This record gives sequence, structure tokens and C-alpha cells, in this order.
Amino acid sequence: MTKFRKNHGKSDRGDSWFARVVMFTILLLIALVFSFFFLPDMFENKSTQKSADLLENNVEIDRSGLIPAFHREYLPISNNHDIIHHDYYSLAYNEKYEQADWVAYELTKASLQIKNVPRAKRFNSDPKVKTYSAKHSDYSHSGYTRGHLAPAGDMAFSGDAMKQCFYMSNMSPQLKACNNGIWKELEETVRDWAYKKGSVYIVTGPVFYDNGTPTIGKNKVAVPDAFYKIILEKDTEKSASFIIPNEMTNKHLKEYQVSINEVETQTGINFFPELLDEEAESIKELKYWPINDKRYQQRVNKWNKEK
Repeated sequence: MTKFRKNHGKSDRGDSWFARVVMFTILLLIALVFSFFFLPDMFENKSTQKSADLLENNVEIDRSGLIPAFHREYLPISNNHDIIHHDYYSLAYNEKYEQADWVAYELTKASLQIKNVPRAKRFNSDPKVKTYSAKHSDYSHSGYTRGHLAPAGDMAFSGDAMKQCFYMSNMSPQLKACNNGIWKELEETVRDWAYKKGSVYIVTGPVFYDNGTPTIGKNKVAVPDAFYKIILEKDTEKSASFIIPNEMTNKHLKEYQVSINEVETQTGINFFPELLDEEAESIKELKYWPINDKRYQQRVNKWNKEK
């Protein structure tokens, strides 16, 4: 009887074992790459959709009592721009200007009592802006800082909040003399108010006048003429509003305090439409929102002189 030749000697079995090891290693690497690049997005998308559904149904998301998500009645009505909800703030992105028309969030005493996390070091494009947000490089060597609309100091209670507030959709071109001067003073003043009153809602954004708006970077990010900030106390519905020029100034903060109606006229945005009537939006509560004169002197004598 003819004997068939064996094709699988010892050396062949070794080759087969080696091939299986190589194949297993390749499959393992593919699995690792998939999990690294795709799984986080899948989970994030599910989480984002769930958050969006809750917001649409006027349900508050539990954030451990620190900064709950906005109810719909606290969000401004804008010009049909994309409304984006991050975990701790919402915004309306204006593709024409490559920045937000407004950024809205709640600032609480509880969040301010938590030890600050380290300040983020990277500015990233906002993954939720469908038309793509401005880039870090748009601001480089432009003469303008990446000015936070929702300040890092307000988001320092959480690593996630800090990371998200460094999205480029939360940035606006701001002169350093403004960013490190009167705008810094206003941000610190608002934190004082939030701590004292327990909770305030804040809406911030740029102001553009019809004077040939300059732009910076390849994406042509528009440079604002001024910035507004509206602060609303949750329980009393009393408000304070400011329009701050994008420049260095020695004027007192009080000189830039305006009514909500004035901000609406300058921006075309309707703020708190389901909460405040015309009379409430026309009032300037000067005494209810005290401004620290020592901080004003610090700004004039030190911050404004720093280069």
C-alpha cells in the first residue's frame, strides 16, 4: 500500500504555531486600536444623546448638586444657530463669526467651594460643532488672546468641566489688556456674587458693530468690538448686565452696567424670554450687585499696567 507523505513534521508545526501567534497579535492590536479610537466616541455619543433628550424634555441632569444642566427657559433665543449642550454649559455657535453668540451656564457656591483642579493646557476644537469650530492656530501671532466666554475659573471644580471649557467654541478674540484687565475683574466679581447668593445664571458673548469687523486666522475668526455678560439670580430673578469694550480701560465697572434690554438691542438676542417681562429687563439693580472697589484699584494700578 502506498504510504502518503506527511506534510506536517515538527518543523512545520513550529511554523504553524508561529503563524498563529502572529495572527493573534495582529487581531489583538486591531482590537486595541478599535477600542481606543471608536469605543469612547460610541459611549460619548450615547451619553450626549441622553443629555440632549433630558434637556429637550426640560429635565435637570444630576451633576452632584454642583452645576445642573440648564432648563430651556434659561437659554436665550438666538438666530437659528446650532445649539450645543456640553455637560456644564450650553452655547449657540455662529459659523459666520467662528465663535459662540452666547455661552450659558449656572455658577453655584457649592462649585466654588471645591478645590480647583489644574488649569488645562490644551485648546481643542469642539467635537460637537458640525461645521467645525475655530482652531488654536487661528489665534496664534494674531495679537489677540483666546478669551474664555465661560471662564476657566468658573469650571475649576471638575477635570471634565475644565477640559470642556477649553474647547475653541468657548473662545473669542480678546485683547490681552481687556482679558487680563476689566474682563478679569468682572469674572472675579461674578464669582463673589455667586458665592454670596448661592446660585446665579450667566450668559456671555461677543458684540459686533457695523464697522467692518476684522478677522484673524485661516478660518477668519471675527474680532468683537465688545463683550456682554448677564447675571441672573435664580430665586429673585434680579439681574445685572454689562457691555465691556474689547480694550484696556480705567473706567469703573459701574460705568459699563446696562439693562438686559440694552444687551438685546446690541446683539439681537432674546434673553430669558420665558422668565422676565419688559419691565424687569429694563431695570438696573445697582445696589443689589456690589462691586469691590479694592479690586477695581488693583486692576487700574496693576493689571492694566502689566504687559
